[in-house]
Amino acid sequence: MTARIYQRPKNAMQSGKALLDDWILEFAPAEAKLPDPLMGWAGSGDTQQQVVLKFPTQQAAQAYADRHGIAARTAPTPPRRLKIQAYADNFR
Repeated sequence: MTARIYQRPKNAMQSGKALLDDWILEFAPAEAKLPDPLMGWAGSGDTQQQVVLKFPTQQAAQAYADRHGIAARTAPTPPRRLKIQAYADNFR
């Protein structure tokens, strides 16, 4: 059972920064999704894909994974780059 620990990126469609401080632990899919013969919906018997755990810090998420024997890899948070621009720059 493997998992990924990452920090949620900022939504590009909104300017708010709510919920960006949480660290998320998501499990990797154990089996491929297959189409249902009747409805055609994609699904699998893997219920771990539905589990999303939130932690206040990266160390707490890593400690949880270590305590439960989960092989987790941490994805680094990309640096936030601000494009400082004045309103007058739109008319140059």
